[in-house]
Amino acid sequence: MTAGRPRNFCKNEALDRAMEVFWRKGFEGASICDLTVAMGVNPPSLYAAFGNKESLFAQALDRYTETHGAFLAEALAAPRARDGIAALLREAARAVTGQSNPPGCLLVQGLSGAGGHAECIRDKINAKRAASEKAICERLTRARQEGELPDDADPAALARFLCTVLQGMAVQASGGASRDELERVAETALDALPG
Repeated sequence: MTAGRPRNFCKNEALDRAMEVFWRKGFEGASICDLTVAMGVNPPSLYAAFGNKESLFAQALDRYTETHGAFLAEALAAPRARDGIAALLREAARAVTGQSNPPGCLLVQGLSGAGGHAECIRDKINAKRAASEKAICERLTRARQEGELPDDADPAALARFLCTVLQGMAVQASGGASRDELERVAETALDALPG
């Protein structure tokens, strides 16, 4: 009898473990050996369940946005845009410095050390980032229509600014910045918003 997937194999648990490896090491730095050890599967089982490394990364990235990125939609659903943006920035400061996860953000760490051949991974990460920016822009557009932002406010530029701050906070966290330090960055970003 050949060894296959363990009887108690849970795809989401395996994805969570793979996600953590990619989060810590980036796509390029995560070896198949690293992934199979963390996931508790052998290489044939990994390939049978998830496809190749790129496919596994894409699935781990989807899992990441479903679990660790859920606060974006919650924050943007706030009745007032400013309150939602404040919640988003504060939650990001907490999330990227949390003790139960690697520091930073998979959307930032995922491309760590990736060469030109990782274009498909770069495209997937950029699509996730663009979706977040679009959601923020739509919320800010609505805020301008509702009079919460001045008529001359540029929702697209503000969304790009906020995403740049969020990604910068993730980079800072991976370099050791504390939650308190990043919460001060969040407050500074909020002060820069018009209205």
